[in-house]
Amino acid sequence: MKEIEEICGKAIPYDVDWDSIADDAAGLNFIDNLSCHRLNMALRPICQDDLGKEAVRDGLKLIKLKNVKDKASVKMTFEGGTLEMHCAYGLGADGMINDNDIRKLLEKGL
Repeated sequence: MKEIEEICGKAIPYDVDWDSIADDAAGLNFIDNLSCHRLNMALRPICQDDLGKEAVRDGLKLIKLKNVKDKASVKMTFEGGTLEMHCAYGLGADGMINDNDIRKLLEKGL
């Protein structure tokens, strides 16, 4: 949250579905890099100017993360100010959502 605040000027909370990842030690190891870091990388180009920062501050209210078991279940939505990312954290990079795809979805919805 602190890094997001540095990027756009506002802390945006995370809501992690801990039950979905409780039995996945590998997933716990990768959640920060595969979701939080990817989201930060997606936000940086959007927030290069005041207009982009304002759009993110006004439009992105919550980030929900959920662990899924396979690549086929990986998905992402952005509705009503909530970015929801379902990633297969235990698969490492094979189970993540690319930061360019995150950026494109956010830009479309902001």
